[in-house]
Amino acid sequence: MRSSHALSPALQHGALDARATGVMALLCLLWSLQQISLKAVAEQASPMLMVALRSGVALALLAALMARRGEVPQRARFGAGAVVGALFGLEYLLVSTALGLTQASHVVVFLYTSPIFAALGLQWRLPAERLGALQWLGIALAFCGIAFAFLGGPAGASTTDPQAWLGDLLALAAGAAWGATTVAIRCSSLSAAPATETLLYQLLGAFVLLLPAAWLLGDWHFVPSPAVWAHLAFQGVVVSFASFLTWCWLLRRYLASQLGVFSFLTPLLGVLLGVWLLGEALEPRFVAGGGLVLAGIALVGGHAALARWLAALRRPALR
Repeated sequence: MRSSHALSPALQHGALDARATGVMALLCLLWSLQQISLKAVAEQASPMLMVALRSGVALALLAALMARRGEVPQRARFGAGAVVGALFGLEYLLVSTALGLTQASHVVVFLYTSPIFAALGLQWRLPAERLGALQWLGIALAFCGIAFAFLGGPAGASTTDPQAWLGDLLALAAGAAWGATTVAIRCSSLSAAPATETLLYQLLGAFVLLLPAAWLLGDWHFVPSPAVWAHLAFQGVVVSFASFLTWCWLLRRYLASQLGVFSFLTPLLGVLLGVWLLGEALEPRFVAGGGLVLAGIALVGGHAALARWLAALRRPALR
């Protein structure tokens, strides 16, 4: 899991150092394994049920941590928390359904289009978040990549297999839901809330929505094998709890704009790991479209660093 919340500018102060770079690379690896892990045991345990259970595990750990720290959710933020929890639950409802229809590598690429949707939403809601030329270029590249991946011809599985096409579309909708979650947090009272409180609402929303949804949809199978328990522990303790809190620690100490440069790394690793660990095929059309999407994500997330680099290149010429 990754955080959708943003901290106040006063808390985002340090430039990236070697430690932050190493930790961020490890987080991207863990996040890229989320969908791979769910897909790997899908025949033994429903992805939807696994996400609900992992949310419950992480929720219990987080509640214990907050109790130890003496943190209490503020009643004034309950309304915003309900909206964010519902959006987060919707995101993983779409992700878990998509995993049953298409490849995990497709899901991770389309899910991580979320920075594109978040940037568009924040541009509309917050004057300070107006997009620059490089970000608009990134958005254009990403949407061209999405269009090519879906409509680029008969060479890929998504156009010949209606189920895979639907799975890709659901994963893209999950990315939009994640982007909407980011906008909801940034534009509500949760923008000033502790990271643990924001995570509490997200985990609660996923647990409350997905557990009954799995039962109502008949997507309820769970074989308590050692492999399933190991994957559940990884999902609940490592991904949904530890990795998120580590991300929040990074956000409190380093510039968010520089951390965002890594946003393209997770889907790239997800594709490579899907091929390596699950034996998934790489269709030429998806590779081309996905490459454009990744380039767009990199521009939207890393535009500040790229702008500084381009400015540094121009300085010698101006002397």
